[in-house]
Amino acid sequence: MTKLHIKKGDNVIVIAGDHKGEQGKVLMVDVEKQRALVESVNLVSKHTKPNAENPKGGILKQEAPVHVSNLKIVDKSGKPSRIGRKQDEKTAKSVRYSKKTGEVIK
Repeated sequence: MTKLHIKKGDNVIVIAGDHKGEQGKVLMVDVEKQRALVESVNLVSKHTKPNAENPKGGILKQEAPVHVSNLKIVDKSGKPSRIGRKQDEKTAKSVRYSKKTGEVIK
């Protein structure tokens, strides 16, 4: 299984593509396709038929997945940072840390 540098709940910034510079929270990560759904980024129009949830039908705006290579994590200082992995001294588990500030990302 491949480990990605982002997880659900991370705050990220888009670094390439049509939505460059936009920030949002990761809603879902698809590890197999290496894509992530980011809140209010890459909105597309979806045409829907009338159904129980939406009796009128119509055009809905929803997020489309973005490739993870176009995303960078925003650390607590508010700046984008690369991610590294290291062993935690106390628990001996692998943890992610910001290469810019050196702090552990939870």
